[in-house]
Amino acid sequence: MSVTRRTFVRNGTINALGLAVVGTIKPIALWAQATQNDMRPYLIGVRMAATPATSYRAYRSKVVSKPDVTTWVQVDLKKSVAISAIQLFPASERMYPGHDQYYGGEAFPLRFRLEASDDPNFAKALTVADFTGSDFPDLKDNISQYAANNIHARYVRLTATKLRSVRADGTDSTPLGKEPRDSPEYSLKIAKIAVISNGHDIAVGCSVTADPINGNPALTAQLTRPARQDGEGIRMDNPHSVTDAATWKPARYKAEAPRTGVTLNGGVFQTAMQNNIEYLLNSYTTDDLLRQFYERTGKVQGFKPTGSQIFWEEDLAGSNAGRFLMGAGNTVRWIDHPELHRRLNVVVDGIDECKQANGYIMAYPEDTIFYSERAAYTRAWLTHGLLEAAYSGNPKALPLLRGYYDWFNQQPFLPDMLRGAIQGGQGMVANTRVSACPVGKPADAQVIQRYYQEDGWLEGLAKQEKEQIWQYPYDRPHCYLLTNLEAYLDMYLVTGDPRYRDAVLGAWELYRAHWQQAGGSISIIEFEKDPPNSNYLHQKLGELCGSAFWVFLSQRFQLLDPDNERYATEIEKSIYNVGMANQDQGHGLRYHTILEGTKEKSTRENTCCEGQGTRLIGSLPEHIYSIAPDGLYVNLFEASTIRWRQAGQPIELKLKTRFPYETHVSAFIKVASPVQANLRVRVPSWAAHDMSVSVNGKVTGTGKPGSYFSLDRRWSDGDVVDFTLPATLRVRRYVGEDQTADDHRYSVEYGPILLAAVGSSKVDLNVSPEHLVDHLESSADAPLHFSVRGSDGQKLMPYWLISQEEFTCYPSVHALA
Repeated sequence: MSVTRRTFVRNGTINALGLAVVGTIKPIALWAQATQNDMRPYLIGVRMAATPATSYRAYRSKVVSKPDVTTWVQVDLKKSVAISAIQLFPASERMYPGHDQYYGGEAFPLRFRLEASDDPNFAKALTVADFTGSDFPDLKDNISQYAANNIHARYVRLTATKLRSVRADGTDSTPLGKEPRDSPEYSLKIAKIAVISNGHDIAVGCSVTADPINGNPALTAQLTRPARQDGEGIRMDNPHSVTDAATWKPARYKAEAPRTGVTLNGGVFQTAMQNNIEYLLNSYTTDDLLRQFYERTGKVQGFKPTGSQIFWEEDLAGSNAGRFLMGAGNTVRWIDHPELHRRLNVVVDGIDECKQANGYIMAYPEDTIFYSERAAYTRAWLTHGLLEAAYSGNPKALPLLRGYYDWFNQQPFLPDMLRGAIQGGQGMVANTRVSACPVGKPADAQVIQRYYQEDGWLEGLAKQEKEQIWQYPYDRPHCYLLTNLEAYLDMYLVTGDPRYRDAVLGAWELYRAHWQQAGGSISIIEFEKDPPNSNYLHQKLGELCGSAFWVFLSQRFQLLDPDNERYATEIEKSIYNVGMANQDQGHGLRYHTILEGTKEKSTRENTCCEGQGTRLIGSLPEHIYSIAPDGLYVNLFEASTIRWRQAGQPIELKLKTRFPYETHVSAFIKVASPVQANLRVRVPSWAAHDMSVSVNGKVTGTGKPGSYFSLDRRWSDGDVVDFTLPATLRVRRYVGEDQTADDHRYSVEYGPILLAAVGSSKVDLNVSPEHLVDHLESSADAPLHFSVRGSDGQKLMPYWLISQEEFTCYPSVHALA
């Protein structure tokens, strides 16, 4: 599907690919009149979207230490053709940490010429443009165009005779924590060269050569890549994509997640939530959480951030309050904790105190929204936090959000938000969650349709094209694309348009099949190249925040299709093997899910993984059950009690279990009078065989693995349901880039629980893979701990319980000589 966009193009139009189509060409004589301050003659009115380090990365020549170096690239058009214009697309890449911005035009040539010829050696050449006599203006992220007046040629050459400096170290993105070098470095960077003939870019797919001394032949193909599927420009303004709210047919959940009414009765979830409370209370004071809001209003002045505060608190001003509200708001829905609730109300009151007359509530000034990741990340964090505060009972949170989004939805900067902001797609879920809340308006979703919706991406995801994930064209691929998917699934719920659902389901299948490690952690991260099924063991993958997004996305699908057991499986393993595994008791939360070596030290720095980790842990009770119009789904097996109303009558179900340490589960029913209800009990896909279910001591049937067993009956007070989960040990071979031919590595799981071999990051088990399960012997005094018969001293234990031990989740398994 083609996408049109409103863009201001001098003497031309924009075609469906987002490339300028030349109309009347300005004569080259006019360009000689251009000054440093007059770039208009060669601008087409399109700013270049970011060029991430994927197949859309920019070409760069070799890095040199002085600017006065000549380097060239040359396009072979295959035959002599009439050329009306040449377009140069600037690189637009991330700067070094501490300057979390995109720098458009980095290393665009300071002096250069464009030539065309039928001779590959350019012994005879026609000059299209010559800026070798003086320094060319900094066009930043603007695409430029140079008239060729229909000259005929086969070859087009860009020759840089003086280079601009690169902003970091000559790479596509400087790793976090690495500052730019002291000595200047120079290079030629260009994202793409378009050669326009008869309104089309005829350079696409053509071969490119580079000068043999300073050129970089490994990247020349980037210069003639196809246009990106949803256009090359930053600006997104598609009013034709907006649908009339009167035509919407909202999709309805078939089940609902409880927002209150669940009580934990001991067990590992309760321990995790108590740890979470300790973390929330001891990480920051309410003054800390409100500092950036008070800086904006002038109440706090002269604060000098240091260390991690510079980025995580000041650059992302207001995200710390969002982090706290996400964790605290979710937690107090289930656990009555007066101090946590008091602090939550203090933070919301402080935000309300700083609210502007126009409804603006963010901690950063309005005119700094494009600084760092404020436009998306920070806005989403505070929105999530206020929503969770509202659902916990705070009366001010929803009016604050409504006032802010009435302001936001009218702002003139919206066309630049998706691609002009750092990872702008992260902000989509803020709008869509507000649209679905009690104060939501159609405009909250229509902003997404007009300024964010990428039709080409949606189509590719629906077709399950893997490149749409790890080669996302407009920003660094990241687990944060999951937040875009959350937003699009919300759009399906709001509008009922199945395109959104189909695209997100296609993406969900891709992540599940190609970017998941053992235990369920998401194996794609920014600043790394993570092809499908790469599953690197020696990269820091598995961000906690990525798995939190995965849980909340899977939960949406679960509520839409509650009989589909696989969504509960994804939620379950993400909670045990990532969420709880990255908790460091009550001290802090870990960033990455390290699967061999030693776990990372936890932090209390308001990191992204702390924010989403505390949000996830605070929400644990809502994942145990789902409430349907005709009854209840039991999704997870955790000691707890749920109280809800069925057909207007109160009903209580109490789960008694020590899972995952033990596998027996009993459910006790409490009602004032008999009531009809369909109790659906999950039979996990990891079950070794069919599961028998008894009511009041009598077997009523069996459920197959990967399904829900239905007990639709009239329940009386004191009825008891019993079943034993058929958990067993399972062994799976590691498949990924770090596998070697002579080293066969396997993960071991017990039910949903990932096990780790402790004692070393390199563990050899003296047993063949097919017999490993038979050689694992459970410990009598330590549930879920196993020794390996024939491998003296080797032990396996739950990964989530690993603290400071050295370990591997992928021991080598083979019979040793």
